[in-house]
Amino acid sequence: MVIRTEGLSFNFGNQQVVKSLNLQVPEGSIYGFLGPNGAGKTTTIKLLLNLLQTQHGSIHIFEQELQKNRISILSQVGALIEQPAIYQHLSGRENLLNRALLLQVPAKRVDEMLNLVHLSNAANKKAGQYSLGMKQRLGIALALLTDPKLLILDEPTNGLDPNGIIEVRELLLKLVSEHGKTVFISSHLLAEVERMATHVGIIDGGQLLFQGSITELEALSQPLIRIEVDNTVDAANLLKRKNYPVADVTDEYVYVPYTSKIQIGDINALLIQNGYVVFSIGKQQKDLEKLFLSITQNA
Repeated sequence: MVIRTEGLSFNFGNQQVVKSLNLQVPEGSIYGFLGPNGAGKTTTIKLLLNLLQTQHGSIHIFEQELQKNRISILSQVGALIEQPAIYQHLSGRENLLNRALLLQVPAKRVDEMLNLVHLSNAANKKAGQYSLGMKQRLGIALALLTDPKLLILDEPTNGLDPNGIIEVRELLLKLVSEHGKTVFISSHLLAEVERMATHVGIIDGGQLLFQGSITELEALSQPLIRIEVDNTVDAANLLKRKNYPVADVTDEYVYVPYTSKIQIGDINALLIQNGYVVFSIGKQQKDLEKLFLSITQNA
């Protein structure tokens, strides 16, 4: 595990904002740390980066205890918390050169990073003139200058337009698949995380409600067959008579619990043989947003 916490808790005064958190972030994963605003995501990230002092519990990064090995651990971690720290009056290249000088990183890394985040053509443009998406990509380039093994990003797509979100998503997927990084990304944009995360942790009220792979999360919900048919009520009654359990009926759709592809073919054939017009039929899985809502509401 690249990140492992045990019983991690944190209080601001009398308010407990992180409650006994046990995170497990596998190497080479994109770990989506999900929760509504105020759930404790940013506080957790600040604890992982030692920007807040651990009060209770422990943090291990790269299997080393954070407090005792702070400098060696954090030298291998890149981070972007909320908005990137960018000098608006400097160009993209100058921002990177300035950071490279500070961190004693070879200047050649600057052009490598500009190329990686697709900012080479805008390298000499003032950062103040960059779009939000370009600023976020520059922020990620700044975080990657030291070639860290772990990238921690707090709401990196917040406020971005659809193009900016796609740009950041494609960059993160490339960092993991081609450069072997591990990415820990907090977000409340559930549908976006679903498109790129391999693992998910769901936090609400400071408590971890679910942790596991995307596949394990999807397994929590029973997939359904969604049938679009010309007469939903009569079609549902026919299915019930033929011993198919009907989960739900609306004006447009009939829903039946999914068991196999053969079952879809059998239902389709049955409806057509009985004179119904089937406009569409197929397997439907609960999306991450619905799963998130059901997990947090049940909690």
